[in-house]
Amino acid sequence: MAIEKTDTLVVGAGQAGVAMSEHLSNCGVPHLVLERDRIAERWRTARWDSMVANGPAWHDRFPGMEFCDTDAHAFAPKEKVADYFVDYAKKISAPIRCGVEVKEVRRNIDRPGFRVETSDGIIEANSVVAATGAFQIPVMPSIIPEDAGLTQIHSNAYRNPEQLPQGVVLVVGAGASGVQIAQELLAAGKNVYLSAGPHDRPPRSYRGLDFVWWLGVLGKWDAVAMEPDTEHVTISVSGANGGHTVDFRRLAAQGITLVGRTEKFKDGVLTFASDLADNIAHGDANYLSVLDEADAYAARNSLELPEEPDARNIEPNPPCVSDPVLALNLANAGVTTIIWATGYAVDFSWLKVDVLNEKGKPKHHRGISPEPGIYFLGLPWLSCRGSSFIWGVWHDAKYLADHISTQRKYLEHQTMMQRR
Repeated sequence: MAIEKTDTLVVGAGQAGVAMSEHLSNCGVPHLVLERDRIAERWRTARWDSMVANGPAWHDRFPGMEFCDTDAHAFAPKEKVADYFVDYAKKISAPIRCGVEVKEVRRNIDRPGFRVETSDGIIEANSVVAATGAFQIPVMPSIIPEDAGLTQIHSNAYRNPEQLPQGVVLVVGAGASGVQIAQELLAAGKNVYLSAGPHDRPPRSYRGLDFVWWLGVLGKWDAVAMEPDTEHVTISVSGANGGHTVDFRRLAAQGITLVGRTEKFKDGVLTFASDLADNIAHGDANYLSVLDEADAYAARNSLELPEEPDARNIEPNPPCVSDPVLALNLANAGVTTIIWATGYAVDFSWLKVDVLNEKGKPKHHRGISPEPGIYFLGLPWLSCRGSSFIWGVWHDAKYLADHISTQRKYLEHQTMMQRR
């Protein structure tokens, strides 16, 4: 079988791969995008049925195309997000080949470039871009054994309340996924416990403008590194039901029982950390700090925005926060299902080159690895806070495409000198 050749091979045709293809084409770089499933597959099959984008349609898109049939200030359903990337790929004539899995990438021994083994044969490329993103392997802590008689699923396997058995549900994780799933289960008539760790909870909107706008003008999307000790702090935000600010006290008032971080399981009893009140207070402080910065920005720039004094009203702690549940006998409480909204790990084991640290995480600077010709795209904090968001990955892709184009010119110069 003949070996196929291309200059740059992009692995993955989600938002990162589509963005990479656009910029490589703009730079005149021959390339191929391989996708083991369909374009933007995980938007369709690794999300719950009612999921919507967490940012409004005017913001969560690429600069070259707006969402069709979606109000600019609405939150696009997941299927429309997937369709958006399919349409965008057609618009830019992206050379995407679906149904092809990349099995391993190795550097050529006797010549430049890489040998890529795929399910459809061997491809050689001068550069390889790992655009598979950060949501690769669902993380489920091994706190409760599989034989405990409970239904345990990760949030990526949750679809709707009807798939769950009768009984009470514990949702572990207070980020966007955990909160939205807990609310959906409550609305469906389920009794729900929600295990909430440290979190930020920005306002959905303030003084008539969505929080994504405020984070933009306040420069927060451009932050190049996390603040110290915030690696495990999630962001509680929701675009569900038209979008709203996540308020854990309101969730408790609606019937959700809040508990602290899930810690240990023994003899049918699950124990929780005594950090719930501190976690709620941390979220409040983050919320109020955004309001403070927004007010200061509006005053500094003489913006005529409606006042919103009620936004600063913080209700008293509900009983489940002031007198938290620290231990729960799951059988006695009727808990039959646990949904782990506990994030993902990456898997780049197919990269057989020296680009991963001892924990299997990529070594890179703004997506450029120490191994010339290997790049990463779509990871959180690749270059800044906005890197894992739709619009942020588009800008990161441009930076990498420019770098690849520059490297091609160096190689072309060296080849020309050899011929002379």
